[in-house]
Amino acid sequence: MSSTAVRRTALAASATALALLVTACGGSSDDDGAAGDDKVKADRSAPAADKSAESAPAGRALTAAELEKVALTPSDVKNGEVTTKVPAKDDIAKDQVSTDDKACLPLALGQSAVAQGEPAASVKRSWHGQTEAPSRSKGPDGRDMTTISVDKIMLNLASYADGGAEQALQELRTAAGKCAGGFVATSGDDKLKIAEVTTASAPKGGDEAVAINIGVDIGKDTNGLMKLVVVRKGATLASFSAVNLSSMMTGAEFQVAADVVDAQVAKLG
Repeated sequence: MSSTAVRRTALAASATALALLVTACGGSSDDDGAAGDDKVKADRSAPAADKSAESAPAGRALTAAELEKVALTPSDVKNGEVTTKVPAKDDIAKDQVSTDDKACLPLALGQSAVAQGEPAASVKRSWHGQTEAPSRSKGPDGRDMTTISVDKIMLNLASYADGGAEQALQELRTAAGKCAGGFVATSGDDKLKIAEVTTASAPKGGDEAVAINIGVDIGKDTNGLMKLVVVRKGATLASFSAVNLSSMMTGAEFQVAADVVDAQVAKLG
């Protein structure tokens, strides 16, 4: 008996909002995406560049050109798809981000994939991943269903002079503590009410790191969940603003794709 897949696909989200596209009773593959899939497979099959040659110089601020050389490329991650040119709708500028409480601004900047503080240079990437698994429940016709998990990460690499990276990361930690009870954030055309902020276990790697859970008021009993992970390596900060389609709707726990974080941090040396 063929399975009935209930497809849920995230439209390109800004760092602080995720729109939904739901296509019911679809098959387990999309013919329209075949050409795109072939391109992704070709990118991944290409030999990876010498990572030692791409590692970031330690201890000094990098230029935009140097950051481009150590930022993620499609061949660096086996799962999902890395986009090296971020779409305009996702490329939020610093002056488009604001909060009702200035102390909470570092959190809104991070979730919007905007560099903290005053970096010498910064670049952006995005990653989109999707996994499928048999659902625990049956469809209305009694047939098997497939659960689709859609994840997206907006990545910002920023390099700083004179201890700016350490300072920016500390300001983010401070904001997480001061804004635990929530705040209102504006990012581009999106406005969100953040209900709660908590810290989580930071990933290993780099010189120091912070992980933050951001609960978004979506008008339900449970807050939607978004995550922010920031890793410092020398004078460079790698910020990962992560959303999961299901978690935005239900608040369920999800994991930031470790292979994406690890691959980027490894390229920083």
